[in-house]
Amino acid sequence: MILFNKPYGVLSQFTDKGTETARETLSAYLDIPGVYPAGRLDRDSEGLLILTANGREQARIADPKFKLAKTYLVQVEGEMTEAALAALSKGVMLKDGMTRPAEAKRIDAPDLWPRNPPVRFRKSVPDCWISLTIREGRNRQVRRMTAAVGFPTLRLVRWSIGDWTLEGLEPGEWREVR
Repeated sequence: MILFNKPYGVLSQFTDKGTETARETLSAYLDIPGVYPAGRLDRDSEGLLILTANGREQARIADPKFKLAKTYLVQVEGEMTEAALAALSKGVMLKDGMTRPAEAKRIDAPDLWPRNPPVRFRKSVPDCWISLTIREGRNRQVRRMTAAVGFPTLRLVRWSIGDWTLEGLEPGEWREVR
């Protein structure tokens, strides 16, 4: 199994089909035959992506029925309120239904690598960081959840999946684990 720190702007697949302009894919960072991502991270999200050659393991990590915790460090626009955190913790209504309850808390700005390109900074609009742990994986779920409570996501970094974390991995780096 491979733990990979997916950089911003990289697709969570090995090839890019369907666009005239080639976009960066996992193949720019990993040359390991037979491994596939267990789940996805959007192109505009960063962080932990697990790759494996084991189909059963891939399903266990990616399938929401196994309720594997995924923790995200999220920079949001505005000062997240206690009411918004409570709403995230209870679950919020999205267009595709109610989310499962999440673990949500404000955190100090984490010591992360600089993002390229940087998040747009505006003097007149504050931002803050939260840690959000979910146990499902709908399309763009974290971004939709923070927007639903009035705090759009500016930067999204998946820090952990289950017991696996990004600890010690810079963007584009990977390590093998057993």
